Amino acid sequence: MSERNGLLEVIALGPRDAECAQEGGADRLELVADMAADGLTPSVRVVREVLAATDLPVRVMLRDSASFVPGDLDGLRAAAEELTDAGAREFVLGFLTGEGRVDIAACAALTAVLPGCAWTFHRAIDHAADVLAAHAQLAGLGCDTVLAAGHPAGVEDGFDVLGEIAARPEPPTLLVGGGLREKLVAPLRAAGVRAFHVGSAARPAGWESTVDVEAVRRWSALVHEPALTASAWPPASGRSGTASS
Repeated sequence: MSERNGLLEVIALGPRDAECAQEGGADRLELVADMAADGLTPSVRVVREVLAATDLPVRVMLRDSASFVPGDLDGLRAAAEELTDAGAREFVLGFLTGEGRVDIAACAALTAVLPGCAWTFHRAIDHAADVLAAHAQLAGLGCDTVLAAGHPAGVEDGFDVLGEIAARPEPPTLLVGGGLREKLVAPLRAAGVRAFHVGSAARPAGWESTVDVEAVRRWSALVHEPALTASAWPPASGRSGTASS
């Protein structure tokens, strides 16, 4: 967690995104490729470029298909070793079984080649048969963070589940993202959430554009605002604010 009042993680696709996110006040980056598939493993070259462009912590995605069921684990293990050789020290990963439970064996097989590396269990958890039961399994996996919206449709539909997770004293830390909008930050903070993740919300011109510095500044102000005013749920009707992956 940031030394400030909260943590803001921004999706980056390359070095320019990293520079803009840092300038805007982000605390950490999630580095991915191919957002059409909701984020896949970036190339070694891009990882090296991003690590050279920023001194923010960078969590690198380890995912080779749009599915949450493990595919080529050997290929992912090889990619993980190449990325650690390139300097990556933090990662994002996660697998489910065909029945929608956390695939503990697959996660352990991949993290075995990442000793000492911090990692996030990504939004696969939102697609679990029972999100709360899946969260309870994560403490034993070694991840320090779980990225969740609480529901496949996004944060607004998953708010009650997120509140239950945020109230749990055991790790991992809850990082909220997926359909996150500005008006949701205050009620989520009131529910105990301190870490937030934005993707498209940091790119008002779309995924073909780079991260927008001013958009990140706005999100940083929301996340790091020291004085928290309780905010009722549900938020006021209407689609004010900006959505995020």
